[in-house]
Amino acid sequence: MRDKYYIVIVQCHIVTERCSGYFCEKAFNERSGLFSSYPSDRAYRTLYITCGGCCGRAVHRKLLDLITTIRKKENVDKDQIVVHLSSCITKDNFHGPICPHLDYLKTMIHGKLGLDIVDGTYISKRSEKLRKAGIYES
Repeated sequence: MRDKYYIVIVQCHIVTERCSGYFCEKAFNERSGLFSSYPSDRAYRTLYITCGGCCGRAVHRKLLDLITTIRKKENVDKDQIVVHLSSCITKDNFHGPICPHLDYLKTMIHGKLGLDIVDGTYISKRSEKLRKAGIYES
């Protein structure tokens, strides 16, 4: 992940009505969870956005705007951008089940825009325990 410059964290729009994103932000700054592969001695730019609500189509417009703007203003290529789909989208957890539009989001982000994707952000110990017990879907 050293070649990446910009990290975009996409959160579920519905979940953000009650979740501040604190644990995702904390995981990034501590380089834990799905951010553990990012070197801590390197600075990254981050952007937190929501999918825009079901079905998530707004994420395409938001990311296309970022790609266009950052190329013009800072000469940053889209290969230097990575998108993390937050754990509230990619994993069954306290907030709810896996997003029913997950494949569609991935098609728009990677298939249409060509951006790299990582599934997840923060890994909750409680949710992992419940997944292992079969209460949450793995």
